[in-house]
Amino acid sequence: MEQVDLFKALSNKTRLQILDWLKEPEANFPGQKEYGYEQGVCVGQLQAKANLTQSTISEYLSILQRAGFVQATRKGQWTYYKRDEAAFERLSTLIANTL
Repeated sequence: MEQVDLFKALSNKTRLQILDWLKEPEANFPGQKEYGYEQGVCVGQLQAKANLTQSTISEYLSILQRAGFVQATRKGQWTYYKRDEAAFERLSTLIANTL
């Protein structure tokens, strides 16, 4: 993915908020505690917290996934998302080497 696309993925307030929430899923999504957080956070939890339509959340998550910022895991009919922390390390290195 090109550098411009990485920054475009981060150019939306809600997408940044999603990434921030996923940084500490236990604190931000207590309703999922009984299912655990190993696989990530269910799309429904993200949709409820963001108060957006399912299609909008899916689009945002797709953009973040294509940019490499989140990983998706499908479990039955549910899809779970979690941050890819290595992507943020690569981004930090990219920024440091560009400036």
